[in-house]
Amino acid sequence: MIVLFTDFGYAGPYVGQMKAVIAREAPGVPVIDLFADAPAFDPMASAYLLAAYWREFPAGTVFLCVVDPGVGGARRPVVLNASERWFVGPDNGLMAIVARRCGVAAATWRRIDWRPAKLSASFHGRDLFAPVAGRLGKGIPPSSSAIDPATVVGADWPDDFLRVVYVDHYGNAMTGCRASALPSGAVLLAAGQRLSRARTFGDVPPGTAFWYENANGLAEIAVNQGRADAVLGLDIGSEVVLEATG
Repeated sequence: MIVLFTDFGYAGPYVGQMKAVIAREAPGVPVIDLFADAPAFDPMASAYLLAAYWREFPAGTVFLCVVDPGVGGARRPVVLNASERWFVGPDNGLMAIVARRCGVAAATWRRIDWRPAKLSASFHGRDLFAPVAGRLGKGIPPSSSAIDPATVVGADWPDDFLRVVYVDHYGNAMTGCRASALPSGAVLLAAGQRLSRARTFGDVPPGTAFWYENANGLAEIAVNQGRADAVLGLDIGSEVVLEATG
């Protein structure tokens, strides 16, 4: 299958245009919409989000990853093979945390050398990355050259990122930090409020703010039957501090 991870949103033609290219290149291959609302213009926040979700997909999956504020510039187009999955997108850190968590032995980076006959300056998602992802979905790798992993953008980013990287439909604020990286009794400080850990929403009274390990392993801030983003004033990029270890 081919999995889409972008900051395009569903309004406008962009996701549809990429799907049309994939259908042309890989007819019959399933296309899954994972995120169309990854943090806009923010490869770093998006990198920790992508790293939390890819493992649910089987070996052979191709991830088409486009959060690309530097499109048309000097950043390299790359393909990452990690733990028997493919990741196609820009070298701007977006796939760096996935590669790190797989380990050097299970992750290989290559620069995409292939170019289409027509390549716009501003829509490489459609013109370059989607054709490559479609062909990988059929088992055809692109013409490419090896990259030293040490030169990849994001190679020096932290293993976990204790900031808000996503706010979901319910106002829950996901951080880029794995819950397993925090002490079990950790108290977090967000927007001036101390947050204790709970197992799930029903374990605290309605209206209470807390943090918990979400279904994909990230430390997430929530309000039972409320919106953490509104109650606490959180948004993508908001800092969260480990105040106490419990």
